[in-house]
Amino acid sequence: MKWGSTFALLVVCTATAQAQSAAWPHELSELERNHVERIGFEPIAARGITDPPPFTELRTAAEWEEIEALTIAWTSFPCIQKQIVAAASQECTVIVFAEDPAACENYLTGSSCGGALDLASVQIVNAEYNSIWIRDYGATTVYGSFNDDRLLVDWIYNRPRPLDDAIPDVLGSTLNVPVYSTTASPTDLMGTGGNWMSDGFGTAFASELVLEENMGGSTWWTSFPDHTETEIRGIVEAFHGVDEYVLMPTLPYDGIHHIDMHMKLLDEHRLLVAEYPEGTADGPQIEANLEYVLANYTTRWGTPFEVVRIPSPPEGGFGGGYPNQGGDYLTYTNSVFINNTILVPTYYQQYDTTAIRIYEEQLPGYNVVGIDCDNAGEDIIQLSGAIHCITHSVGVEDPLILSHLPLPDTEDTVNDYPVSATCSHRSGMAVAEMHWRVQGETAWNVVTLSDAGNDEFTGALPAQPEGTVVEYYLHGEATSGKVGNRPMPAPEGFWSFRVGSLPQGMAVIEGAFSQPAFPNPASAITCIPVSLPRSTRATLDVIDATGRCIETVYEGTLPAGTSKHFIQAAAWPRGAYLIRLRLDDGRTGTQRLMVN
Repeated sequence: MKWGSTFALLVVCTATAQAQSAAWPHELSELERNHVERIGFEPIAARGITDPPPFTELRTAAEWEEIEALTIAWTSFPCIQKQIVAAASQECTVIVFAEDPAACENYLTGSSCGGALDLASVQIVNAEYNSIWIRDYGATTVYGSFNDDRLLVDWIYNRPRPLDDAIPDVLGSTLNVPVYSTTASPTDLMGTGGNWMSDGFGTAFASELVLEENMGGSTWWTSFPDHTETEIRGIVEAFHGVDEYVLMPTLPYDGIHHIDMHMKLLDEHRLLVAEYPEGTADGPQIEANLEYVLANYTTRWGTPFEVVRIPSPPEGGFGGGYPNQGGDYLTYTNSVFINNTILVPTYYQQYDTTAIRIYEEQLPGYNVVGIDCDNAGEDIIQLSGAIHCITHSVGVEDPLILSHLPLPDTEDTVNDYPVSATCSHRSGMAVAEMHWRVQGETAWNVVTLSDAGNDEFTGALPAQPEGTVVEYYLHGEATSGKVGNRPMPAPEGFWSFRVGSLPQGMAVIEGAFSQPAFPNPASAITCIPVSLPRSTRATLDVIDATGRCIETVYEGTLPAGTSKHFIQAAAWPRGAYLIRLRLDDGRTGTQRLMVN
């Protein structure tokens, strides 16, 4: 943390930033401690409905589900927030909490930072708050009856910022949605939205920060709730319907210990996880946490989670580097879904292009929007947060739930391909369909799914000949007339699988490096795409000019399709290297990499 620039942010307000709250960093700093000890603060002991929600089918929404509103607290980073409003207002209502609504509106409709915005989908709410970090102090959308009875759940905020802590009540009043709060014994619970991710079906992820701040003890500003781990899990289940709470050790260089700084659920079966060069910063603990998750937990279908890696870049410029070298905690996982759009924090073009490409490949059809979080004068990442940290969402009142585990590649050219999906709406389902086509065609065929009971629908896509790539998506229509697709941007976005003999031996290795490593020549983080027609065990390593292995990049089972792996070439002498892929059967493929 660079306290010189942070202090400037705390005490300087620009002419366009209105009468804003202080830009307190995500962490509790000495500056804030001094402020609190001088000024004092009055904690809000209890608010909202403090009993657990009286429903038997509680379900916490996932972030990729349809949302009604995105919320922000207008403060010291107006250009970043204006870009968020510009993108989000195309997808949903944007609720902007502002201490000076007129000044906020003037900035949004003024010429600065992209020009005037249409505020037809923007609601500016007069409110008081302490900071910008609404993800942490905002409330989470929960449905009391699986797909009905929308409510908000709020925790005790783990900062001495009482006005922040009361924002969920303001939001509940604004939308006329009941707010349930874990603020009263015996179900008092401290937590932060950045340390929470839900799959929408009863599984949630967090770091063990939630244990540390709920097992008693005290600090200079508060006494923590005092619960056993079993009690903590019970409170989470009682307020969120979560029966699988995945807790991971905190990271040594992440001062806030929020998982959104290094991890994101892309959907029910894919984890986007940050990757550092071997042995760097939080890399070793992230790898250990990931291995723990994969070894002990599965998706809602009982299948292993698919892991997508995305490199965390070092801070550029003088005094930069990775967090263990004093650099800011740059993150690409701190992104936010807004229906068909996803906002991604960006920093430097050298690294941003790779990150954006990964998002576009993993979320086809989505509008991927990058927002600079390290720009001069608005380098919010210095305060240990980015886009996800300064936004929160409210799910729609009547969600149409569509969920499906995509089909894998198959050798079967004779039998039809069974498909199943969860399709649920409070009015019931009128239509559940799979729309499909062969790659290269434009028209979509339709397969009607049959109701198998308990919101499950089944059917089959017709068998296809060798070499066919099938593209498909899920379509649902509720009895009320509500319509939705999954993936949400379909038909622009869809799933696909390949039909035909899964290659063996040399045929597996031949196309492995069909996408070359980039950038090449390399000087910093370098991406190595590996493309395989089937899953196989392999080792990916880098060999220097003497034939010595200088780094084993990956060892284990590589998935079918394209996986991406990352190396840090800055640590190596200039010269020629070989990237080598070795299969378990001994077959080897290589490509050359130059380092300058």
